[in-house]
This record gives sequence, C-alpha cells and structure tokens, in this order.
Amino acid sequence: MKRRVAILISGRGSNMAALIEAATADDFPAEIAVVISNKADAGGLAKAAASGVATVIIESKPFGRDRAAFEAVLQSALDQNKIDLICLGGFMRLFTAEFVQRWHGRMLNIHPSLLPSFPGLDPHGQALNAGVKISGATVHFVIPETDAGPIVMQGAVAVADDDTPDTLAARILEIEHRIYPDALRLLAGGRIRLEGDLCKTTDGAGPAGTLISPAMRLRDV
Repeated sequence: MKRRVAILISGRGSNMAALIEAATADDFPAEIAVVISNKADAGGLAKAAASGVATVIIESKPFGRDRAAFEAVLQSALDQNKIDLICLGGFMRLFTAEFVQRWHGRMLNIHPSLLPSFPGLDPHGQALNAGVKISGATVHFVIPETDAGPIVMQGAVAVADDDTPDTLAARILEIEHRIYPDALRLLAGGRIRLEGDLCKTTDGAGPAGTLISPAMRLRDV
C-alpha cells in the first residue's frame, strides 16, 4: 500500500514538481494525494493541477498570528485526504510545537545548505560569506526548532570562487530535486529509523563517494 503524501507549498513548487514526477514511477512507495497552499496565487498550484494532483487553498493571512487556528483547518484537510506523510516544499509558515509533534517522524522539509551549517534565511549568502568550498542541500525531519531536525539525506556541490548567491542557488536546486524524492522514497518505504536526534537507514546504505573541492590535477600534487 502506497503512503499518501501531502505537499505544502507557498510559491512556485519547484521541489513539489520533482516529488510529483518521482511518484509517477510504479515502484515508488508513495503517492502525492494533495498539494496544499497557504497562498491562492502560488505558482505551484497550476503545476500540481496540470499533473492531475488535487489542490487545496487555505489562506493563512486571515489567521494572522493565530497559528493554531490555521493548523486546525490544515489538519482537517489532511484528515479528509487520509494523509500519512507531509513534505514541505517552500512552505513559508511556521508551525506550533503541537502540530509538529503530531506529525513527528512523518513530516519532511528541505533546506538549501549542508545543515547544521547556515540554517534560516539566505543560506547561500551565508555560505559565500563563510568562504566554504562545498555547499548543498539537506532533507530533514521537521521539529519545533527551525532547520534542526534529524537529517535524512544530503547532497553537495562545489562552490566556485566567482559564485553569487543566485548561481550557487541554481546548482543546489538541481541537487534538491534529486535528493528530496530519494528521501521520501526511504521514508515511505520504511527504510529509515529515528534514534533520538539521528536518522539512520535500515538497509545499511553507505556513502556513494567523496567530494573534494577545489579539485587538484595530478600534476599539481
């Protein structure tokens, strides 16, 4: 039985589209049952509808700072769609600790940095200002603290000396589109487990390789 997934968005739905595409595979252990947006003008809504995925709009602005009231309506929509798992795809609204606890171990988010480095806003600018040579993206479980949940999967890219936040973001976005579906596949397929603050794979999958940046040519060594 495939796990039923809700994707929550606020904007263009770039990662949402990658998840929807991945879920079309027969062997994918999850189905995208609904896309929910807290903004009526989110560009991802049209993409989801074009892919045949049901959409729901729950405007968050009328709720103001009353997160609990908004979440009550959101939870009702999740219940109506018999949702098992949640993926956040650029969802620009914070949750109460109570809502997060209700979905503990069942709600994923993706952040464009190699957490725990550079959480929060402008991670690409943070990375460039720090002078790191490698950056990337992280899929993690959602906990009450922002960008701090157990890490499910990470992907990395080399940082060039002439990178700008925009050029770095574009390369990292390609990584996001690869690792988010893979992380959902692991979760929906029951292939990961939580041990306290750590997430581990049950099938003993090991690292795929090594990334060193800047790369040295043989004659330079």
